[in-house]
Amino acid sequence: MMNFQDMNKREFLKQGLAATGAIACSPLMSFSEKSNEKLWKWSKEGLYWSTTPRGAKCLICPNECVIKVGESGLCHNRVNYQDKIYSIAYGNPCAVNIDPIEKKPFNHFLPGSKAFSIGTAGCNLACMNCQNWTISQVSPKETRNQDLMPDKLVEQTLAANCQSIAYTYSEPISFYEYTLDSAKLARQEGIKNVLVTAGFINDEPLRNWCKTIDAARVDLKSFSNDIYLKLSAGALQPVLNTLKTFAELGVWLEIINLVVPSWTDNLDMIKRMCYWLVENGLANAPLHFDRFHPDYKLTQLSATPIGILTQAREIALASGIKFVYIGNVPGLDAQNTNCPKCHGMVVERKGFTLIQNRLVKGACPKCGEKIPGVWE
Repeated sequence: MMNFQDMNKREFLKQGLAATGAIACSPLMSFSEKSNEKLWKWSKEGLYWSTTPRGAKCLICPNECVIKVGESGLCHNRVNYQDKIYSIAYGNPCAVNIDPIEKKPFNHFLPGSKAFSIGTAGCNLACMNCQNWTISQVSPKETRNQDLMPDKLVEQTLAANCQSIAYTYSEPISFYEYTLDSAKLARQEGIKNVLVTAGFINDEPLRNWCKTIDAARVDLKSFSNDIYLKLSAGALQPVLNTLKTFAELGVWLEIINLVVPSWTDNLDMIKRMCYWLVENGLANAPLHFDRFHPDYKLTQLSATPIGILTQAREIALASGIKFVYIGNVPGLDAQNTNCPKCHGMVVERKGFTLIQNRLVKGACPKCGEKIPGVWE
């Protein structure tokens, strides 16, 4: 943790708050000794960084920001204080809710269970279609936060009778240390840990993460590197690497492809994406085609035509992907899970609500086919 306590108060105010820009780490805090205590609590030295002549280089994600003293990285919550990188998104989520696991969405992971869901401000991408841009594109200094350290997070999860903690809403890569420490404590209490992530992360921190993560839902935003850059300020290959690593290390994986009109609705590109998934051993990973709704910087676009979503699903099934869903379309019968062998319905859903789970020990009750997933 950032040790400002060895400083006198004058030096702390001059160096600590000024250098981190953390005078208003939360709108709930005022410029006072009490706020100083909270800053100590909400700051932790970051993992995966190195020193360069131009500043501290963050190595969590492919952005690899070189951050000068007193400045922050592109994710808004990693700062350089005295030539070291600190996270100011530790234990201070700005979004805390209890959600059905289907809302993440996970369709093959503990269906019908509840996920204690948290997110802090900040994100290492800048998606023009982001629905949570009011928290993803700002710093923890600009949001109204809760004081929820890892031990308290686990306590509240148990008290709420939630089977998992979901690190979600913004981008858990940007609050990596908070997620990692919380996941370790949660594991000790038998609580599952799930990520809702864009997967734009470097290999070493990812592999370390996977030691305590049970499931990940990854946004595969496009199958074009050019579109990734223009739409999200990211890159395709690191995300493809992430998908393969999750599968390699046994983390349950589900994939979302948001179909954005004029951006990611090219059916030939979708076909290439689906064939890549199958060729790389991901045919059993559920694929969700989600409907785009105008938001943030793309309000001039229309919602995705349902016909495009249906065609994308047909392409995915024909390519060999076994479980394909359509999301963000209320009333459309494309959220149920069907057995790939006998085609009988084995899990029935309505929106984010589980209606019926017919599986018997993870298998189809009619033909005995094992349905990949974490069902208990």
